Amino acid sequence: MSTNIYQPEVVHLQSLNNLFIEMTAKNCNQRCKHCYIDFPMYKKEIDYINIETIRQAINDTMNEDVECIYLTGAEPMTHPDFNAILRLCLKRTNVCICTNGSFINEKKARFLKRVEEESTNEIIFKISIDHYEEVKNDDIRYRGSFRQAIFALKHLLKYSFNPIITVTNYYNLSEQELIQGFGELFIHNDFDLDKSNLQIIPWHDKNSQISENVSNICGCFDCQFGRILTVNGVYSCPFLANDYRGRCGSSFVDYNKKSSLETSFCNTCMLAKKQMFSIDFSQFV
Repeated sequence: MSTNIYQPEVVHLQSLNNLFIEMTAKNCNQRCKHCYIDFPMYKKEIDYINIETIRQAINDTMNEDVECIYLTGAEPMTHPDFNAILRLCLKRTNVCICTNGSFINEKKARFLKRVEEESTNEIIFKISIDHYEEVKNDDIRYRGSFRQAIFALKHLLKYSFNPIITVTNYYNLSEQELIQGFGELFIHNDFDLDKSNLQIIPWHDKNSQISENVSNICGCFDCQFGRILTVNGVYSCPFLANDYRGRCGSSFVDYNKKSSLETSFCNTCMLAKKQMFSIDFSQFV
């Protein structure tokens, strides 16, 4: 007798190469149409992660092969202890700041360069720009966000950072069109950047349903090479941060190294067949 019971794919953590830290889940100065985070609309919530929680997580993962710590969340640079946390993480490994760029001006870029020079590790920036045309980008994010991001890129490049532009493909354009459009944008602004500085990821539609037709998974996924630390514990990936379906444990002392691909978020990753949040460093070699 046939059965219609859906059996989700299970993946195993191969190596903890990427440690994501959700600096805040609710604090951001933008309200993007495509954001997978549900923000409170009428009140400000104080949910910043404690620096001691991060310090403990770093100590608990000293025997893991962590190649990069990602400071993420909603907008990580809203955290009041951001600078201290950045310095703490740099003592352990490379740090990637996932930001909309609105907090970065020349003074901040110069300061961050000095912080990087204090360490033997590298600061990497992932700046969110979702379309190479200002009007279309600002329609997704908010008016002025495009110019803020370009402003941030100019100052990061001035101080010899090599930023990555994260493009959420909200308009479902071809990758070739996005590469060409951003290439022209780089040339127009005299940016020494190319397609290796682009990370194009599909948009996760909150109203989408998991497809049972996606099977025999292939590719590399964030849950195979990373975990995210939040104020509520350890979760399998940033998509499932603070979602009971992605919970792996309360700390890195003893955490689950298996993940079930059972959500619509997982479906987005399976269709993309690539890591959505971490960086493929092999393209920079």
